[in-house]
Amino acid sequence: MDPIKQSSSQLVFTVTRQKAELIAPAKPTPHETKFLSDIDDQEGLRFQIPVINFYRKDSDYSTGRNHDPVKIIKKAIAETLVFYYPFAGRLREGNGRKLMVDCTGEGVMFVEADADVTLEQFGDELQPPFPCLEELLYDVPGSAGVLNCPLLLIQVTRLKCGGFIFALRLNHTMSDAAGLVQFMTAVGEMARGASVPSTLPVWCRELLNSRDPPRVTCTHHEYDEVPDTKGTIIPLDDMVHKSFFFGPSEVSALRRFIPPHLRKSSTFELLTSVLWRCRTISLKPDPEEEVRVLCIVNARSKFNPPLPNGFYGNAFAFPVAVTTAAKLCKNPLGYALELVKKAKSDVTEEYMKSVADLMVMKGRPHFTVVRTYLVSDVTRAGFGEVDFGWGKAVYGGPAKGGVGAIPGVASFYIPFRNKNGENGIVVPVCLPAFAMEIFVRELNGMLKGNDDPLGKYTNYAIIKPAL
Repeated sequence: MDPIKQSSSQLVFTVTRQKAELIAPAKPTPHETKFLSDIDDQEGLRFQIPVINFYRKDSDYSTGRNHDPVKIIKKAIAETLVFYYPFAGRLREGNGRKLMVDCTGEGVMFVEADADVTLEQFGDELQPPFPCLEELLYDVPGSAGVLNCPLLLIQVTRLKCGGFIFALRLNHTMSDAAGLVQFMTAVGEMARGASVPSTLPVWCRELLNSRDPPRVTCTHHEYDEVPDTKGTIIPLDDMVHKSFFFGPSEVSALRRFIPPHLRKSSTFELLTSVLWRCRTISLKPDPEEEVRVLCIVNARSKFNPPLPNGFYGNAFAFPVAVTTAAKLCKNPLGYALELVKKAKSDVTEEYMKSVADLMVMKGRPHFTVVRTYLVSDVTRAGFGEVDFGWGKAVYGGPAKGGVGAIPGVASFYIPFRNKNGENGIVVPVCLPAFAMEIFVRELNGMLKGNDDPLGKYTNYAIIKPAL
């Protein structure tokens, strides 16, 4: 059996949507302006991020009790927005491209829908890419802008079996994964009858603002301006989405390539090194060109004192590992692993302050995307734990890989249990079709124990760069 489980879906179904509406806070909320932090409003976060949770039917569903997820969740959102009222506002842009929330109380966008499909028809392994995603998270015309648009779009789709799908799109400048899960958890608590969320939201975005005067004190290669001289930003046509599962046997197969002094490396570090290497081989960049991997690192605990409990802004950095394509692909895996471990260890409180300073000094630039791979570990974020009264999600997490201001650059590590009951990590990958074939072949080769970089890639230097 192929050790890589790839998801592919031919399932087709019809979704009937009601007209989109705005859900305002259930009670009057302050009308004020709240500034985002200098980490929040960087160019690389000015996009919408999709999340999707699937839920089984209520155990009481067969008895005919009225458990309408749409009605319950709509009411819970309105109640939660009383506490998280900035989400009901709209973003404005001021001097120096500074973003702020105009707390207008207009509300978040909500779509009620029904689908003529059961949860079972999605198969026994729910993972991205999901069929008909654009129907389950409808892009309401005029709603997707960063400025002057709803900051959240939520669609609840009832399924024929009594289950439902909760899909959400977030303006990423407002929150990171931890902050979004905090909000979703609060909606779940209100849906289950709470009158106040167990964790109260804390704004305090000024804690991640630049210093006065700003001074860049760390090296930030993640924001280098790299010219795309050879057209190596991923082409957007003919993109293929696949998910890859890494359970205990896959991880242990890959661990065989770790040299003794790196044996204590985490699964995140191992997978990041493997995927970066396989992806680089698949895209065939010029051997001497620089390639990068950006690791998203949650910085909440790096502060002294730590950021307050309830903080729901963006509190992460993009530390980067940089090398040449030839060195990455010709060297044993340990080479990539050391680079990834070093990058992760760079993130400190000083590093975060230095990023905020860089943003103000350089006009809030986008992180480097040329020959870059970005990985985000949401295995501990808790999307699947969110409970609206129907228990935990069957699947909860990012709706697809490759999302971002520049599509195709990012992958998420998502907690997943396969049909054999194995707990592991599923990673959605987005690549051009030609590269995906090579990527699958390389990854399967490593999982089967074939990894001889010095023998296999000796001719790497004569591979022509991708057009």
